[in-house]
Amino acid sequence: MTPQKSVTEADVGGKRVLVRVDFNVPLSGAHSTDGVGGSDSTRGAVVTDDTRIRAALPTIRHLVEHGARVILVSHLGRPIAGERGAAQPEFSLSPACRALEALLGREVKLLEGNLEHEASVREAIEAMSDGDVVMLENIRFYPGEKNNDPEFARALASLADLYVNDAFGTAHRAHASTAGVAEFLPAYAGLLLAREVDTLVTMLRDAPTPFIAILGGSKVSDKFGVIERLIDVVDTLLIGGGMAFTFVAAKGYDVGTSLVEPDWVEPATRMLEKAAQKDCELLLPVDYVVADRFAEDAATRIVAAEEIPVDMMGLDIGPASCELFAAKIAEAQTIFWNGPMGVFEMAPFEAGTKAVAVAVAANDEATSVIGGGDSVAALKKFGLEEQVTFISTGGGAAMKLVEGAALPGLSALGEV
Repeated sequence: MTPQKSVTEADVGGKRVLVRVDFNVPLSGAHSTDGVGGSDSTRGAVVTDDTRIRAALPTIRHLVEHGARVILVSHLGRPIAGERGAAQPEFSLSPACRALEALLGREVKLLEGNLEHEASVREAIEAMSDGDVVMLENIRFYPGEKNNDPEFARALASLADLYVNDAFGTAHRAHASTAGVAEFLPAYAGLLLAREVDTLVTMLRDAPTPFIAILGGSKVSDKFGVIERLIDVVDTLLIGGGMAFTFVAAKGYDVGTSLVEPDWVEPATRMLEKAAQKDCELLLPVDYVVADRFAEDAATRIVAAEEIPVDMMGLDIGPASCELFAAKIAEAQTIFWNGPMGVFEMAPFEAGTKAVAVAVAANDEATSVIGGGDSVAALKKFGLEEQVTFISTGGGAAMKLVEGAALPGLSALGEV
């Protein structure tokens, strides 16, 4: 599943290169309501986490240094696709554009015109010189993007001579800018996308053992395919978070008012049986922090996994589980982590996720791969993001790749 052609193989000098990046970044600050996109409509808004922008810098710099005329494409949030208007100024890419300018140390012009109906976008691109960088406005302003409309993809492709996909975080989406455009242009993988794929594929194929995976989050149904795949390749699978309660129920215990998916209890039973057959050690929490309600000021207790009161819910793994999980993590040579152990956003229920994060960071002999999503947020909350080997920029795409599912954004580039 390795992309066949890298951007380093492309002759980009003097060429217009359409680059799909993932600048879907968090913003804060006031937005004005006048104008249509751009700096006027996002006055005061700033990027609060520029990780994804920084991750795209190697590809952008490579293109600039080799004389390409770089046209960046990204989405931001979930605007209502249709005629671009003042109703959606909060979805402008202007703050991301300003953040990129600061990091890149050169001008990045935001092209605010409608690429389907106005000549201004094409005129600005035609006026570019080698090494220039421009950015189109939020691509999800257009209905043809998420619909992967061939005509919209063709119109997008007509802006450029080459296409580079460096947005691993959207590689699992069959959208016009992630898949459709590659039908009309020579297509290459960006440096970030190639590194993401190579890291995850290598982990699954050639991981030094013991290989330990840690999965958390809310629902078993969201990660069932991942669990099934990991049982085939890991030595130990640690399961926490809300998804663990479906497994607890599968073992015949009462989970009180904890989150559980009744339709997935029987499949969870099969997964427990499969793990035993595959000689994969599947460990569930042995105790929990339970509360009388979902609130930061709720009354809490620590109980054994098989003793959850009928009127209480589990919101974090307990101290004995923290010690058990940390001990297993300390033995690993390869670690894959996706998903928190509890509601770590609330202080009374952060200890489990913090214990796992600390244990992963402390094992400096292991290769530690973080599968995006809330695990990254947890590492940042506890100041540990610099102490792991690799952090994926695409939680959903990373989990689909680990599961073994086809990623349209990769398939469109061709694979070896």
